[in-house]
Amino acid sequence: MTINTEHFKLKLEEELKAVEAELMTVGRKNPSNPGDWEAKEGEVNTDTAEDAEIAEGIEVYENNSAILKQLEIRFNELKDALAKIDMGNYGICEISGLPIEEDRLEVNPAARTCKAHMND
Repeated sequence: MTINTEHFKLKLEEELKAVEAELMTVGRKNPSNPGDWEAKEGEVNTDTAEDAEIAEGIEVYENNSAILKQLEIRFNELKDALAKIDMGNYGICEISGLPIEEDRLEVNPAARTCKAHMND
């Protein structure tokens, strides 16, 4: 069975754009490491802010950090899957070396393993 990599490439690129747009709402690219993202801080003027405002700014940063971490993981999974398409080894289970089921790739085009190994 041959996988339609062009179909999955389009799905991956579409999701990558959406994830990157979400990343931009909670973070920014790290200027010293463009492959890394850092969470945006809450907007607080610490010279005039009261304790509640400072606490809210910290909470915004912590929430952004948690969201950013998950989005960054997905962003990297999508980039890795696109690289596999370019290298010609997309859709191959990283554990068994067998093809990943197409219905699994439809649900998660960045899947790294077949159904038998998806929890390994």
